[in-house]
Amino acid sequence: MAGKQIAGDLAGKLLIAMPGMGDLRFQRSVILICAHSAEGAMGLIVNKPAAEMSFAGLLEHLGIRASAPGRDIRVHFGGPVERGRGFVLHSDDWNGQAEPGMEVPGGYRMTATLDILEALASGAGPELALLALGYSGWGPGQLEEEILRNDWLVCEAGAELVFREANPAKWAGALRLLGIDPVTLSGAAGRA
Repeated sequence: MAGKQIAGDLAGKLLIAMPGMGDLRFQRSVILICAHSAEGAMGLIVNKPAAEMSFAGLLEHLGIRASAPGRDIRVHFGGPVERGRGFVLHSDDWNGQAEPGMEVPGGYRMTATLDILEALASGAGPELALLALGYSGWGPGQLEEEILRNDWLVCEAGAELVFREANPAKWAGALRLLGIDPVTLSGAAGRA
């Protein structure tokens, strides 16, 4: 779409799938954009639990022993790209020991090293965290085209919604942040 641009960097923002989303993997998805540049975008779906994997099961698979104060972290389907790879999205109050992870605007970090899993298993680590298997990715200009096509709405990403809200309520909660009642949202969009 020549002439129309999406203003600014979308890193740290939420994408909310519109009801008419054609790709079933993204229906009613809420995605935190972790990186966005002219080369493309990368984000994690924060409202779709990974049905086949629990945090305890993942720790067992990786040979990480959980101690009594260890926490049960939500495991999500982060997106269709590299589904065997794990990413921990977390509050920026923990920088890790092996690698500080990637800073995400809005008070988030994304870490993909074992030390964060070990810390969480022992009851340490960041205050807020969720684990995503796989990620959502877009090539140069692809996400901007999808937004212009009305596949996604964009809003600010609050930690309360990302980490504490129940997964089934996140999509409607994100829409409400924009002042939209999900009941009134149509799958068909137009342009004025």
